[in-house]
Amino acid sequence: MSTPLERILVVESDPNESDLIARQVLQPLGYRTKIVSGAPSAIQETTRFSPDITIVNLNLPDLSGKDLLVALSSQGSDVPVIVIAEEGDEANVIQAFRLGATDFLKSPLREAEIVSAVERVLKQVRAKRERRLLAHKLEKTNRELNRRVRDLTTIFGIGKAVTSITDQQVLFDRIVDGAVSVTDADKGWLHLRKEDSKKFTLRAVKNLPKSISSAILGEEWDDGISSLVALSGETFSITGEPLKKFKVSQLGKSTLVVPVKAQDEVIGLLVVLRDKAIPFDPGNQFMLEAVADYVSVSLVNARLFRALAKQARALESSADATSESAMRLSNEMVNNVSNVFQIPYSEVEQQIDLILNGNSEGITDGQQDALSKLRSNLRLH
Repeated sequence: MSTPLERILVVESDPNESDLIARQVLQPLGYRTKIVSGAPSAIQETTRFSPDITIVNLNLPDLSGKDLLVALSSQGSDVPVIVIAEEGDEANVIQAFRLGATDFLKSPLREAEIVSAVERVLKQVRAKRERRLLAHKLEKTNRELNRRVRDLTTIFGIGKAVTSITDQQVLFDRIVDGAVSVTDADKGWLHLRKEDSKKFTLRAVKNLPKSISSAILGEEWDDGISSLVALSGETFSITGEPLKKFKVSQLGKSTLVVPVKAQDEVIGLLVVLRDKAIPFDPGNQFMLEAVADYVSVSLVNARLFRALAKQARALESSADATSESAMRLSNEMVNNVSNVFQIPYSEVEQQIDLILNGNSEGITDGQQDALSKLRSNLRLH
């Protein structure tokens, strides 16, 4: 019939009536009861005992039941009240309903009527509680959905930034800002390994004290925990008292560190921190690992771009050298051919004169004309 341990406050000055209601009727049904004899005590117990229902006799010796209803209403109490009234006191019952009473019992009391009234009101209480619970769950679900939408939007923005932002420092700042956002953290930073060594430098920060960020940005910085994650290559989260063993505890009380990998090699470390000892949940870890993947993509892309640029420069240099060599070889060939075929024009002209002025037997008139024309051409040079 009833939910165990539901609490009922009985405000009754007559010990026989209060005993009947609490000990004889309600307690055997599994209800927790509390008896007070006056309105002042009832007001205190409403806060202390937190009843699900209050049963009040309208005719109390000090403050009346109606006065108690007014006092409870002024305190913002929404606990349903069942009033007890004697027969013929209908005017006070109506007033009590106007003041917020939920139901009433007629004196002298009968067990069945007490049970019926309590169950009737508790049914309303349970329905109201259920509605509140559903509303709370709905609100929580909506918050979670809004958070997921926000996180996915942030992740999408980071992915877009990786492909569109060419300034790496701007990109790293954007990534750390997104990492802090999707994990509900308070601080964050990014370590990156130098390509020519195994040392890590601090490349981007979010909400770190200026005394740290301005002094060591771009330099090596040991936060006491990232180096261990770099060695293990595994995501690491720690909260509260155990964190005090590490240097990073000076900055917060809960941290999550995710390695940035390229082909199973740790090339960076993404760290987020909370000021309060609130553990990072698996959802936070999943989102931070997604951000770390984007960091990896951006670093690999940057390496490929640098390699391609270097190769292009080498090819360009090689092409320039080849072109210069070809030009030099062409000039040499031309010079060589010119040297081979270059005979002084004067010598050729002398030979023609000897032929034309000397023994010209056997030379036809056409040949003589041709030699004369050749001599004339040579003289033009």
